Amino acid sequence: MIAFSVYAKSQSEDIVIIPDTSLRFRVIANSNSLDDYLIKTKVKEHVEEELIKLLSSAKTLQETKDILKENINNINNVVRDSLEEKEDFQINLGLNYFPKKVYKGVVYPEGYYDSLVITIGEGNGENWWCVLFPPLCLLEQNDNTEDVEYRFFISRIIKYFK
Repeated sequence: MIAFSVYAKSQSEDIVIIPDTSLRFRVIANSNSLDDYLIKTKVKEHVEEELIKLLSSAKTLQETKDILKENINNINNVVRDSLEEKEDFQINLGLNYFPKKVYKGVVYPEGYYDSLVITIGEGNGENWWCVLFPPLCLLEQNDNTEDVEYRFFISRIIKYFK
């Protein structure tokens, strides 16, 4: 099976198809209280900053996984510092369950996906998630990527035969 990503711009929204060979990033709040939401957001922002630095040179899914494995203690420290050691948390890098999700206008079925998941406290709150590889969520954070488009030879072939 050939996996590919397509980036298409419509007038109402960007549509991004996440390839099968992807790595997701998810942060789950302790609860849905305002305080827990703010904590989740703080953790997400601090970890994202670290991931941008760590993954800037990653070109493949395997490179991304290897970098994360090598730096899992560093990521753990970032989360602990963000929480100011006031909350328990878990970090899991591997196959993790995701409920049905909608990302950039596309529905993805529930299932187990390669991912980095940070669960704060009981993990009963709303979650935030994005895609680390290809680096879709990290691109959204980078000011220099407004005009980035993902084009793969499959999409060109499809256009050619239309």
